Amino acid sequence: MTNIESEKVVIHNSADVIYNFLSDFNNFQDLMPEQVINWKSTKDTCSFTIKGMTDLAMMISERIPDRKVVMIPDGKTPLSYSLHSMLNALAADKCEAQITFEAELNPMMSMLATKPLQNFVNVLASKLKEKFDLKL
Repeated sequence: MTNIESEKVVIHNSADVIYNFLSDFNNFQDLMPEQVINWKSTKDTCSFTIKGMTDLAMMISERIPDRKVVMIPDGKTPLSYSLHSMLNALAADKCEAQITFEAELNPMMSMLATKPLQNFVNVLASKLKEKFDLKL
């Protein structure tokens, strides 16, 4: 199992507010890197294209209020993976967030994919922090 974790970011907003944002794919387009195009979403599903690579679709498979949102592939995919948004309340108006990507990758694929996936989860976490720290 390949497990890639973003940096932990402290967000100056409640875990409830961040959880509600992350629980709805309609909010995710703002967090995506610029390589993501053709974004389509509902509350529970999304689909998009990574420029020059592939089309992907995801769905939310688990929600634990104020703690965790888990996303998995939606439909046929050559790769089994999950994307976890983990929250830890630090105070009434402050929480810590971390994005984790888990997948069954063979050693060669892991070697090729680790750096781009690490960048991806770090971009998601930092954009999440930026989005809510601007609202101070």
